[in-house]
Amino acid sequence: MFKTLIIFLLLSIYAIHASAHDSKQEVANIDDKIATIEPNIDDKIAKKIVTDVCQHCHGIEGEASNVLYPRLAGQHKNYIIKQLHDFRSGQRKGTMNEMAKDLKDDEIVALATYFSGKPTRKHRVRNKEFAQVGWYIFHRGNEYSGIPACASCHGENGEGSDTLPRLAGQHKRYVTDQLQQFIEDKRVDPIMHSVAKKLTKMEIEAVASYVSGLK
Repeated sequence: MFKTLIIFLLLSIYAIHASAHDSKQEVANIDDKIATIEPNIDDKIAKKIVTDVCQHCHGIEGEASNVLYPRLAGQHKNYIIKQLHDFRSGQRKGTMNEMAKDLKDDEIVALATYFSGKPTRKHRVRNKEFAQVGWYIFHRGNEYSGIPACASCHGENGEGSDTLPRLAGQHKRYVTDQLQQFIEDKRVDPIMHSVAKKLTKMEIEAVASYVSGLK
């Protein structure tokens, strides 16, 4: 039993390091593409695509027209670019595969630049006591079930990074849905899968409620 636990921990550490290395390489590749494309970006490209397509789910300002869809306003540019590339290639599965399949690199960069520059919003948290459970998990984790603090990766204020999504102000329903997808392996990420599967239903709902009220 002890030997099995040691092997599991070593494999987990290896997976985290490998994932971090892959993420850094992906960011470097995206940065190279941006450096080539960005000087020639035409804001009109993004506005037309947003008006014709994106706004129906994500809203003109990226505020999202429905809680089923993510808010994109203020999301990190490189993160949006990476997700659109993954949807286009089929590496990430979902409704967005059809939307992204014909996007060109310059259009992806233009859209990411457009949405990342929009002002952020937060939700009004109705049950503040329940959200405090989310605060504890987000900032302290749960040592009894092996859950690390969300803030250790997503930032103290849920601001995220180039490789990790901004969670602050995100729709509660969307956050819970994504965590469930990680649990069911419908979204592929070794770290998030290992964390999400340890969360209870109450912890998922509490964390989602808490981050929805951040800005």
